[in-house]
Amino acid sequence: MNKNIQLPFNEQQRLASLDSYKILDTAPETDFEDIALLASEICGTPIALVTLVDQTRQWFKSRIGLDVTETPREYAFCAHTILDQSGLMQVSDARNDHRFATNPLVTSDPNIVFYAGITLLSHDGFPLGTLCVIDRVPRELSNRQLSALRTLAKQVMAQMDLRKQISSLEMANNQLSETNEFMQRFATSAAHDIKNPLSSISMSAEMLSKHLENTGDERGIRLARTNLSSTKQLGKLVNDMLEYSLRPEVLTVNQTKISTLKFLGNTVSMITMPENVEISFPPHDAEIYSSEIALQQIFINLLTNAIRYNDKEMCRITIGCSVDAEQTTFTVSDNGIGINRDELERIFDKNVTLNSADRFSQSGTGIGLFTVKFLIEKLGGSIRVESEPGKFSRFIFTITNSKIR
Repeated sequence: MNKNIQLPFNEQQRLASLDSYKILDTAPETDFEDIALLASEICGTPIALVTLVDQTRQWFKSRIGLDVTETPREYAFCAHTILDQSGLMQVSDARNDHRFATNPLVTSDPNIVFYAGITLLSHDGFPLGTLCVIDRVPRELSNRQLSALRTLAKQVMAQMDLRKQISSLEMANNQLSETNEFMQRFATSAAHDIKNPLSSISMSAEMLSKHLENTGDERGIRLARTNLSSTKQLGKLVNDMLEYSLRPEVLTVNQTKISTLKFLGNTVSMITMPENVEISFPPHDAEIYSSEIALQQIFINLLTNAIRYNDKEMCRITIGCSVDAEQTTFTVSDNGIGINRDELERIFDKNVTLNSADRFSQSGTGIGLFTVKFLIEKLGGSIRVESEPGKFSRFIFTITNSKIR
């Protein structure tokens, strides 16, 4: 037998494809055993194998009527089958075939005489091995038997593809779990690190407020009280974020009654506002039940973007709100630089930036609007955007009205 066996022209890519399934040398599995048994029954042969051909051997994922788990590649009938473009090789009597007459698998145990193999073809077109049937007497399969064998070979690949997909999903899930664990630790640490200086700022603002009360400096008193109020609101936000980092379910579970005008006023007070920014609130107040921390994050992001991406002498932002029995609809409109039509669909995708520097010559990360969309969907709503470059942008989003009262 010539050990300089012929190899597929794309052998390295074929081996890489086979390796991607992570199936070599795995334990027997009932699904593959059942397919081999069915092939043996349909074809009336004592031996049926699911084989995979690697660099040096053919290895049997399942085997009926054979004790060994692998044989050298240079003796493998299946190594010839994967070279056949038809995907089928049938040898009626190997003793009379010059390719196999001196093969030890023919001249000694298991004394192969008849062989028929169907190539196992990966979804990217690489022959990985075969589903084959073997007998110790000369024979030939009927067209119906060959057709059934082809169908069973497809089922072998379906099982392999399924296991590959499950493995990929498990790996992705493990990576996601690790990322979530890291982000939780990071958020918890960051929240604790922020709370300490916030406490100092709050105490300083309170002391300053009391000191100024004796001076008659009304403007200074107002500034100090505003500072103290903003610090307390920021402290509450940090506490809420800390709770969310420890228990993400609070985002949708902790629904509270929210007065929209008071909520929007508090949220706007938390944003550093240039002097040329004018924000208009809804004309009427409304009460809704939702997650305050989630809504704050949504509005802080949308309002900050409206301020950052504005090139007008006066930045005008209008917030709208309408409530019905099923949902609340908010709008955030601005007179900023706008968004091109071909970019409207992708601005909510993760890590997508529009290559536009803001008024402070800073570029975005592409995380903000992705997070906004995520939070809104968690609140049972959706978001869309309308825009005309150079004139305006309008973000319209809905949230489902909570039934909690």
